[in-house]
Amino acid sequence: MTGMVDSVRDCKLFYTNPVQGESAIILLRSKLMAVAQRLGFSDLQRENMALVMAEMVTNQLKHADGRGMIQLWQQPGPVLDIFALDFGPGIADLSLAQEDGFSSANTLGKGLGSILRLSDEAHVYTQVDKPGSDSRWSGCAFLARFRRHGKRAGGDRSAPPMEIGLFSRSLGDDRYNGDRIYMQQHGETLSWLHLDGLGHGEHAQKSTANLALFLEGDYPPIQVLNKVDRQLMTSRGAVGLSARISFADKTLAMAGVGDMHAHLVVDGELQNFAFAPGILGREHKQPVTTTSSFNKRILAITASDGIRRNSDFSKFAPLFHHHPQLIAYLLGNIMGRISDDQSLCVASYG
Repeated sequence: MTGMVDSVRDCKLFYTNPVQGESAIILLRSKLMAVAQRLGFSDLQRENMALVMAEMVTNQLKHADGRGMIQLWQQPGPVLDIFALDFGPGIADLSLAQEDGFSSANTLGKGLGSILRLSDEAHVYTQVDKPGSDSRWSGCAFLARFRRHGKRAGGDRSAPPMEIGLFSRSLGDDRYNGDRIYMQQHGETLSWLHLDGLGHGEHAQKSTANLALFLEGDYPPIQVLNKVDRQLMTSRGAVGLSARISFADKTLAMAGVGDMHAHLVVDGELQNFAFAPGILGREHKQPVTTTSSFNKRILAITASDGIRRNSDFSKFAPLFHHHPQLIAYLLGNIMGRISDDQSLCVASYG
């Protein structure tokens, strides 16, 4: 990740629709080609995208009886993601299903293998439907990622093994979103500011605008919140949190105000957090910094109140070993509240 990330600018949902028949391929292909061309993807990449999308639709129709959906997302990079989520029985043996030639539906069995092969980056997660299980979801989630400059090179092996995932969706998919995530990496630290402007629409989005500069100085989370608090005194206000991962110290520091929530997976153990009551820019209790240390791996999930906060997070424990973007898409779609703006930030190290 380079430069400042602003979810309002860099995280956009272009298309979301249920898959109910083969006709979905025609509509989705048209939208996909238009978006990919506008973002500057090559002819070959656009053709690969179309093939991947067609395989995703076909898989949902064959294995999930059409109980699924496809989404197109822009992410920082620029990156174009095709995300497929279904509510079928799941895949009992994912390793076997990824092999070309395997099929459980008497077909050629190249769908999943071609998705993995044609994408610049691909991730799959499945949860099998088990009798008597109280799981909130069973099915498959596929993320096919395409970068405008193609597959990512090996890169600097000395750089921290850091990945991020963003999910930001406005109420009714309106053009304005009161939820906002700013994120920036400073050498061996990753900092982000996650905000939820009061209300919805244009005024809520304006209240969270022009706050990126408070991350540029690499300040501790409490200082970031204090600066944001003063800035918001002339606005309708917002709730929010500030978080900072230090790769050198292997620590995460976090502080927040208002109806936000966070979940950390530290070396395999899930921890849940809430924050000081009140509203930034108005009255609130003094926020307190929470610091967590880790040895090998940390996964941090921060969320607005548009994402349900309940014990269901613990039921997705196997998911937390996967790429943060896959986590963000899956949790956002399953646990999002359609009556509010929704946002998730997922960051992992190690």
